[in-house]
Amino acid sequence: MKTWLLGGVLGAMLIFAIYLSARLWMSMDNAVGGHGWAALAIGAVLTFVVGAGLMALVFFSSRHGYDDDDREP
Repeated sequence: MKTWLLGGVLGAMLIFAIYLSARLWMSMDNAVGGHGWAALAIGAVLTFVVGAGLMALVFFSSRHGYDDDDREP
């Protein structure tokens, strides 16, 4: 029950943040051209790729024992 409540509250906060961000974006008077949208898309994709790659390295390192402390005292 607590998990569903927490998920609901966090989901509502996310939806509210998206709503406010979209409202602020639409109220701005400056238009973004094609190059701006392309830069935004490339930046978003590269950010996702770097994050996914780093998480893959963390899981790989953990599963193959690179994080274990094997030093003798």
